[in-house]
Amino acid sequence: MFVSFFPRPKLFFISVIVWTALAMTLWYSFASTLFGSSEQPVIGVAMFLSARELWFDLYFALAVAIFAGAWMTFSPHPWAPWSIIGSALILFSSYFQVQVSVAINGWRGPFYNLIQAALSKPGSVTTEQLYGGIQTFAGIATVGIVVAVLTSFFVSHYIFRWRTAMNDFYVVNWARLRTIEGASQRVQEDTMRFATTMESLGVNLIRAVMTLIAFLPVLVVLSRNITELPVIGSIPYSLVWAAVIWSMLGTGTLALIGIRLPRIEFFNQRVEAAYRKELVLGEDDPARAQPPKLSDLFHDVRTNYFRLYLNFMYFNVGRYVYLQTDVIFPYILLAPTLVAGKITLGLMQQILSAFAEVRSSFQYLINAWSTIVELISIYQRLRGFEARIHDEPLPSIESVPDPAGS
Repeated sequence: MFVSFFPRPKLFFISVIVWTALAMTLWYSFASTLFGSSEQPVIGVAMFLSARELWFDLYFALAVAIFAGAWMTFSPHPWAPWSIIGSALILFSSYFQVQVSVAINGWRGPFYNLIQAALSKPGSVTTEQLYGGIQTFAGIATVGIVVAVLTSFFVSHYIFRWRTAMNDFYVVNWARLRTIEGASQRVQEDTMRFATTMESLGVNLIRAVMTLIAFLPVLVVLSRNITELPVIGSIPYSLVWAAVIWSMLGTGTLALIGIRLPRIEFFNQRVEAAYRKELVLGEDDPARAQPPKLSDLFHDVRTNYFRLYLNFMYFNVGRYVYLQTDVIFPYILLAPTLVAGKITLGLMQQILSAFAEVRSSFQYLINAWSTIVELISIYQRLRGFEARIHDEPLPSIESVPDPAGS
């Protein structure tokens, strides 16, 4: 799954973590101060063209060039340009899209304060001022849209290259893999699903971490305006603590509810593969795919799907209750401050936006749990291939004869 696309995967990913930590340490301790920092926040597209942002872009490119050059020299790999440089480009795109969110959050304060002024005192704000604020947002949004579209196009090619690498690797070993249950499906379908799901989860995880890095300081500053929380009263960094505790509570609860889903999804793929295989064999052999046999196989499909639906019902009850409560949770936190009239409309919008970004980052597992279930199932199926190639015992789940055993 990884050795076909990345050079020496275990060592590679360890080196990624070490190099990233070293580069971030150097950036925050020294490099980021070379161009100083402006006391006045830059609003609009100019934020992306500031000296500090352009210096970070160059710094990132240099760090990637050094890392990629070292690996391509130390352990040449045919897919290194895509696996190393391509991954770095997706990483940078994730960072940039987080910066777009930061820019929009910075725009919200002045714009909504302008609206509050216009509503509270007619004639104090001109139409040109409002249109100017809208134009500023349009500029930021345009940059975000262009980057998102180009990233989506590149990621599509990246995923297919990863699938191609896995496909080539398994095809070379096909003589040893062909006897595994559902071998054709694992090569033809699971490779693409694995690459797509890994990329999606990886990018979202990176984006969640970057969002925390970008918005936690913002939320710390904004917490100074929240002097009191319901029931608890006054505590330092109130919004940060509220986001962390609320997100951990939801993540832990939903992970517990959905703990059986990966195993059931694995068996779902197994019974589907068995049913499909019998139908394919019946195309060439009239003795195969007889109604009694197909009825038994489809019974397994139906039984497993009904079990999956039931478990997802439990999971979705918890998930939707949590997510709907999540919508009003920040307003509950802000109620004492709003009643006391201690913040403006613009400041409230900035708090709600920053709180939502931090909260969603901590809720990564909640938002991605269904995808994680699918990935675990695909990984277990492809892990059987890996075991056969390396003459290792098959994973224990492969030997369970009947999905009812789940």
